[in-house]
Amino acid sequence: MTGSDPSSRSALATLTLSSQNLASDPLLALIAAISPPYQTTVILSKKKDEALSLLTGPDTLTHRNAILRSLCGMALHNALDTLGSSPALFLGGHSAPSFAGASPVSALAMAGISSWMSVASSLREQGKEEVAVLIGQLNEYFVARSFLVPSSGPTLADFDLYLAILEKVSGGPLDEMVGSNVHTRRWLEQCDASLKDLVVVASKNAVFSKIPIPTLPQGLEPKARPLPVFFYGDEDASQVAEVASAAGTAVAAAAASSSDKSNKSNKADTNKATPAAKGGELTDEQKKAAAEKRAQKNAEKAAKKPKADAAPATTSADEINISALDIRVGKIMKAWEHESAEKLYCEEVDVGEESGPRKIASGLRPFYKLEEMQGRTVLVLCNLKARSLVGFPSHGMVLCASNADHTSVEFAVPPEGAKIGERVIFEGIEGEPEAENKVAKKKMFEKLAPDLKTDENGVVVWKGHKSMTSAGSCKAVNGMVNAQVA
Repeated sequence: MTGSDPSSRSALATLTLSSQNLASDPLLALIAAISPPYQTTVILSKKKDEALSLLTGPDTLTHRNAILRSLCGMALHNALDTLGSSPALFLGGHSAPSFAGASPVSALAMAGISSWMSVASSLREQGKEEVAVLIGQLNEYFVARSFLVPSSGPTLADFDLYLAILEKVSGGPLDEMVGSNVHTRRWLEQCDASLKDLVVVASKNAVFSKIPIPTLPQGLEPKARPLPVFFYGDEDASQVAEVASAAGTAVAAAAASSSDKSNKSNKADTNKATPAAKGGELTDEQKKAAAEKRAQKNAEKAAKKPKADAAPATTSADEINISALDIRVGKIMKAWEHESAEKLYCEEVDVGEESGPRKIASGLRPFYKLEEMQGRTVLVLCNLKARSLVGFPSHGMVLCASNADHTSVEFAVPPEGAKIGERVIFEGIEGEPEAENKVAKKKMFEKLAPDLKTDENGVVVWKGHKSMTSAGSCKAVNGMVNAQVA
């Protein structure tokens, strides 16, 4: 079956893919459906093992990320990156200027899109812990940015990373994981809304493309935001407070139960008998009634507060510190390439346990050669629950320092002379590590990881507290400064 007439002479590219590709890759399905049919021939094969490919003139692309970037850019003469002819600027509007000579900003943006898509590919091979760390990193990244690269809207990179996150965690669990990371939440909500708009466009094109419309995973449920109350600037503080009090009284009255109707009726009669002050201000009687009501509410709130000697029902994030994590000195005794995950190394790491070395998988193949892994002394986070990474049983995490876009990664290492199995502590912080189940249930690593960094000297710190062993402090192996450690 073809998405457009294969005999069309105007087609510039031929995309060959299987139904399995469409079902497992909603972004690929959307791009294929939105691509102009007079420029793209889409061959949808019934073979499950049909290789994904894009034929453009004499060249054939087979790498998924390269195919998506090509479809959004050069392969179709930038039809999906031109304002007015595309429902979104999939490359941020940075590909079209290449005909006249790309600007430095556009060149960096195009490189950034490629890098962020590589991050998305790597994330798909990792677990929820890595997603939680990334959410915290993105929150810092988006403090001064709207999207991953300079653009007026989400680009191909934003959509790809967003969908990679949703493959690991979505809906309610994602909302809980995002928590108070407001900048990441804003970005997630914008990507979700933009993707839904693209689905509408793809649905209209389905009449011609014959490509099934993908079902998007569940993103965040946008939270209701109250409408603002406007003032003209000539009110004094008491007037503003009175307006707020009157608004609160009106809301409370609307939500009251039917058993209070008689009392409210009496109060209403009293208010009717008292004329309102000029200019819409509250009368003395109304002010007094509002003050009494506020006093009653404050008394009720005080009664509901737990007593000082009562134990809190839950442990807040502020009461958790880095001592909850069991970070130890380890040594990689053996390392080999994962048989099916191109980003992963499999390792046996000695952390001083009688049971022998632990098996740990790490996404370090893009950053270290295999011979650089063997015999390396590292820091290992040990009280994480064991999990399967692409079929490999991984129990722990080798800690590394990385920059914001995860293009540069360095081992976090103990000083020379530190003992294998020795626990890493942080200056001025005492406490014993928590059990693996509690760390997972309370999401302790996700809460603590955003503050685990290197300082201006490359030393591993948590909220400014230096990491220490019996031989001294721990550092990024090449001295990477102000980097995230995870």
